[in-house]
Amino acid sequence: MASCSLFHPQTKIKPFNQNHPRLTYRPPTVISCSFSTSNPSSPPPPAAASKNRRAADENIRDEARRQRSTTNNTFSAKYVPFNAGPDSPEFYSLDEIVYRSRSGGLLDVQHDMESLKKFDGAYWRDLFDSRVGKTTWPYGSGVWSKKEWVLPEIDPDDIVSAFEGNSNLFWAERFGKQFLGMNDLWVKHCGISHTGSFKDLGMTVLVSQVNRLRKMKRPVVGVGCASTGDTSAALSAYCASAGIPSIVFLPANKISIAQLVQPIANGAFVLSIDTDFDGCMKLIREVTSELPIYLANSLNSLRLEGQKTAAVEILQQFDWEVPDWVIVPGGNLGNIYAFYKGFKMCHELGLVDRMPRLVCAQAANANPLYLYYKSGWKDFKAVKASTTFASAIQIGDPVSIDRAVYALKNCNGIVEEATEEELMDAMAQADSTGMFICPHTGVALTALIKLRNSGVIGPLDRTVVVSTAHGLKFTQSKIDYHSKEIKDMACRFANPPVQVKADFGAVMDVLKKYLGSKAPI
Repeated sequence: MASCSLFHPQTKIKPFNQNHPRLTYRPPTVISCSFSTSNPSSPPPPAAASKNRRAADENIRDEARRQRSTTNNTFSAKYVPFNAGPDSPEFYSLDEIVYRSRSGGLLDVQHDMESLKKFDGAYWRDLFDSRVGKTTWPYGSGVWSKKEWVLPEIDPDDIVSAFEGNSNLFWAERFGKQFLGMNDLWVKHCGISHTGSFKDLGMTVLVSQVNRLRKMKRPVVGVGCASTGDTSAALSAYCASAGIPSIVFLPANKISIAQLVQPIANGAFVLSIDTDFDGCMKLIREVTSELPIYLANSLNSLRLEGQKTAAVEILQQFDWEVPDWVIVPGGNLGNIYAFYKGFKMCHELGLVDRMPRLVCAQAANANPLYLYYKSGWKDFKAVKASTTFASAIQIGDPVSIDRAVYALKNCNGIVEEATEEELMDAMAQADSTGMFICPHTGVALTALIKLRNSGVIGPLDRTVVVSTAHGLKFTQSKIDYHSKEIKDMACRFANPPVQVKADFGAVMDVLKKYLGSKAPI
């Protein structure tokens, strides 16, 4: 394996400006989480709550159990066929083990919106804001702080959480100004999470439900997934936390070492299979139909319930102002629908007054959605995905194609693509401004660059790029780029180390030349 030592200068961190014209600071309000719906037209006002430190022999689960409200939960959710109406005759309890509708189509988790609408948008905003940054179980999680919108009926004792979510929304000041002429560009770093990717947001929900099913003595021995890396890392970590066996199907020699080691370290049973992701997906679906293994891929709509909370979180971080654009990398295409669903719920329940436009960004080497979009949504064909540095989205036959198309059509969305050279150059440019992103974020940034250059995205548009994984998972691709060892790629922004003799004069000559090139004009 190639190795090198790169010099990383320290940069000063600019403090957050509470007087930013579009980010007004509002002190958090602490409110009670127990309520009654006896008078639905008058939601209970936020009530101040005092809290004493719990006893030394009491953990946060014990504390939550002791303080739990005796008020009956009035919210519910169920599986329905994807895109079914609220009165669909076909529906399933979330406690059933089912992945497809009777016709073989996708399922969706449908919430009782009428019950949720008994409380106005201000109530939900204050409730969600009151839980941010706390250690109260389970609301310290960015996912479970929206529990009523995720799995409203699950007992907190069954929840498996690493307090995921609440990830950084980074103002990409220098990248926006220098490369795009933008002042209001943001990167939502979902990869700053427990296992280093956004997959934690969905996996906490799925594994929590599995934990509930096992306690109910349902026939679930373990949980399995096909993966290009990040899904297996999240699944194995959350299963390990709950003591549930995890089984992982990985395409041989197609994921990074950093991704491979995560499920191994967390004790998963890992099968390295001589096929691509689509082949692994076919096998895991066949296996889970025969064995008591719960399917954890995004064919299972539970994960999307956790992933949608990232959209709610973005709105929270903008003090409930809506960005103009949100750009999401797309592979199996569940995440673009999850973002749509999160924004749609906030709009429908009155937390915000509009929705952002969504952009799904695909690697050109695995671009079935892009080709479908360019055909005017007339001719979808799965493709044989070619190797891409954005390995987690190297998927040619996406499970959630129907979900993605529905989301994009309903928010006037766009699909863009990035070649290998474009995504690697974009990653290098972003890194040069203080980020350290994954290749998939490079795909999303390439889409932004193209849409900005074509004038579709304006210089004053507030734009959020979703970064799906941590750059530390993809260090080899960065090493290869900066070493200029990628075949047929110019690596225009490479920054290789300079070899210098251990001699004062030689070092001085090199530094003078470097500093001269950096002197302000």
